[in-house]
Formats: sequence, structure tokens, C-alpha cells
Amino acid sequence: MTVARTGGDAASIAAAARALEQGALVAFPTETVYGLGADASNPAAVAAIYAAKGRPQDHPVIVHLAPGADLADWASDIPPEAHQLAAAFWPGPLTMILKRAPGVPADVSGGQDTIGVRCPAHPLAIALLQAFRHGRGGIAAPSANKFGHVSPTTAQHVRDEFAADGSVAMVLDGGASEVGIESTIVDLSRLATHGPVLLRPGHISADAIAAVIDRLPASADAAAPRASGTLESHYAPHTPVAMQESAQLAVTVARLQAAGKKVALIHYSAMPASHAALRLPAAPAGFAHALYAALRSMDGSGAELILVEAPPRDALWTGVNDRLRRAAHGSSGIVHGLLNTDTP
Repeated sequence: MTVARTGGDAASIAAAARALEQGALVAFPTETVYGLGADASNPAAVAAIYAAKGRPQDHPVIVHLAPGADLADWASDIPPEAHQLAAAFWPGPLTMILKRAPGVPADVSGGQDTIGVRCPAHPLAIALLQAFRHGRGGIAAPSANKFGHVSPTTAQHVRDEFAADGSVAMVLDGGASEVGIESTIVDLSRLATHGPVLLRPGHISADAIAAVIDRLPASADAAAPRASGTLESHYAPHTPVAMQESAQLAVTVARLQAAGKKVALIHYSAMPASHAALRLPAAPAGFAHALYAALRSMDGSGAELILVEAPPRDALWTGVNDRLRRAAHGSSGIVHGLLNTDTP
């Protein structure tokens, strides 16, 4: 695994573009999280992403495009709303689901007739996309981590995931991701029957989308296309995660400490001492930026449980709450179990 230093010089970007053209995997920074990239037009290279991540074959990946790329190379039946949203938010953390163009391999779509596309805002990602196939190529890139695990927001996180198995040829180090959670995903493939549909919340809100296209996206429905990062259990560390409201959390931490349990705490207001703790900013953007690094840090603390102070439930926190809900999926009852374990 070759790691290019922060900033990315022209030689490193050219080397990464060549590696992609040769079918290798390259991890690169975006403003949301680090992506594990492959040539989206090469089914064997896309298959290598799935193998490296342990990702189910029917779970789509997102195709990243350079600024100014022709959407028609990747999508068909492109509605005016797609062009409006691209003009408003690209480069940026918005993925659009559109009908897949003829000739685009179904591998990137999990076999569906739709495709997820976005143009990332990170300067290194843009430079790579412009160098790759002269700006006309697409880079298929889910998050650069093992499937279902916490997404990486630094190059070191990527090394932690893949350095041992040799599946990744190169990592472009662009520093810490600014946004820190994955892109908003909006489905525009069924406008005539369902209107726009929000499949995954993120930094760009439903209200912001509505302000551009004059239609508020509906919530995801059972017939919606499968999309990246929308399974009930996702973004999860190895240590169980539980969320509690502020007042209850303080009581729970004290009780678990008194019971001799090792608790890792992620919080934004004053809390009792615990085995390990990180206090994140109390604003949604700052909390999102730090969240995945905090989950990874607390996962390595030797705690039996990661407790997270539940964020507010207003619209600005929707993306953060979505990621935490998925990270905590399957951990129901863990606090009760730790407090009611009989000592042999």
C-alpha cells in the first residue's frame, strides 16, 4: 500500500489515476469520508471493491464524477431537477439516483437499472477525477472500510482497515474529511410516480433540496431503489453502541461505573467521569465532523459499551441521528444486560 502525503502532489495524483486505469483500488479523500475507488467502467475492478470490503453484491456503490462531466455518459432519462440540483450543490455532498445509461455496467448498481452519481468537493478528489481518463471516467467509490464498519475520515483509518490484506494499491492522504458523514442521497428515478425521495439524510437537508426544485423529498418507501449505506445496521464499531438522552445518560454512566463496567462516552454536555470519553462540539456540523473518529477511538479503548449522548431531534441533526441509529442497531438491551449481570 502506497500512501501519498497530505496535499497530494501531481506525481501522486497521476500515479493514482494510472493505478485506477489498470484496475487497481485507490483510496482517496472526499469532503464526506474517504472512498475506496475503482474504475466504474471495469466490472472486474468494481468486483475487487466488493471483495475487499466484504460487501454484498446487491448493495450499490456511488459513481464519482469530475466537475463538468456529462451526466448522460452514466445516466439516462435525466430530469431537469437533476441538472438544477447539480448546479446548486456540485461539487458537494449530494448523491442523485437516476436511471442507469445503456452500457454502464450493472455491477455499480447492485444489478438495478438505476445509478448513484455525485461530484465530490475535496480538491484531491477533484484532481484525481480530472486526471483519471482525462476527466471523462467515473470512479466507483463506497467508503474505504470493511462493510458495515465505521466509515474512515482520515488516511490512517483506511490503513487501519486495509494495510494487512494488500487489497488497496494506494491511499491519497488529504487530511481529515470536512463533513465527516456520507452524502445525502436523493432518488430522482421515479419522479413521475413518487416525486423526489430522500434515501439517506446528510449535510444537505431535504429543505435545501426543496428550495432548489420546489418539491420536498418524501421519505424512503419500500419500492425505492437500494442505495449505499441504507441498511438498518451500518456505520458500527465492534463495541456495542447505545444512545440515551442527556439526563438519563448521566445516571446510566454513574450506575455502570459503580458496577465496575468500562464505559466509553461520546457526549457534548457535562457528564460524569468514565473509562474513556470524548466531548464533541454541540453544533451539528462540528459533531458530524468528529463523530466517526470518535467512534473509532472509543472502539479501541477497551470499553464494554460506547454510550452516546443523543443529539437533538431537529432537522439540522437528521444526518447525525441517522448514522447513530444505524450504529446502535442490534444493541437494544445492552445497558440493562450490563447492569443486571450476576457475578458467578
